[in-house]
Amino acid sequence: MSEPRLSFKEMCAEFDVTPRTLRYYEYIELLQPDRVGRSRFYGVRECARMKLIMRGRKFGFQLEEIRQWLLIYENEGTSAQMQAFVEMADRQLKELAHQREQIDDSIRALEKLRAETAARNA
Repeated sequence: MSEPRLSFKEMCAEFDVTPRTLRYYEYIELLQPDRVGRSRFYGVRECARMKLIMRGRKFGFQLEEIRQWLLIYENEGTSAQMQAFVEMADRQLKELAHQREQIDDSIRALEKLRAETAARNA
């Protein structure tokens, strides 16, 4: 019995990405769909990889980081991949905390400027 496969169009719909995005992920070797003529088909492995890619993008990881992380699994296995993820997550958590500080500073500055402007205009 063959595994379920998604067509190119179905893959775009399933993960809410544009055809250009999906082709780009293939170009940078994040995904390797099966090809039949000019058609692309995505099996269980590629769908699982796409879930990881989408999750990584949601958390702000760069595509190259995600690609390297996926390669670790192929070359070194699950344990090495999990260790690499912990290190990546630690770096990203620090970056996100820094971004949050910058956003909080910007919000405070804008609120202050808005209040000053509103008071002058009253």
